[in-house]
Amino acid sequence: MSDTPVKQQSTAAFYGQAVASFSIAMAATAIGIFRLEADAWVRGFLAIAVLYLVTSAFTLAKVIRDRQEAGQIVSRVDQARVERLLSEHDPFEKL
Repeated sequence: MSDTPVKQQSTAAFYGQAVASFSIAMAATAIGIFRLEADAWVRGFLAIAVLYLVTSAFTLAKVIRDRQEAGQIVSRVDQARVERLLSEHDPFEKL
């Protein structure tokens, strides 16, 4: 059986870029909503809509990641079973 661990880790630069991008986008949206020339309830509605969109995006990303990780676990279990069968098989054994 293969002993190589399944390890997928992003670099610190990629993590930093993702955090910075998210922060800038949220700040720009907040400033845009705050400076919008509309009633307070319209700005409040837009703010709640943005927060709902952000939480939905995080949830979707987590669900997709969980499905991908589950698929990797299943494929590794199947691979281990095949490797065990091949290691136990004796081609010279009489039937």
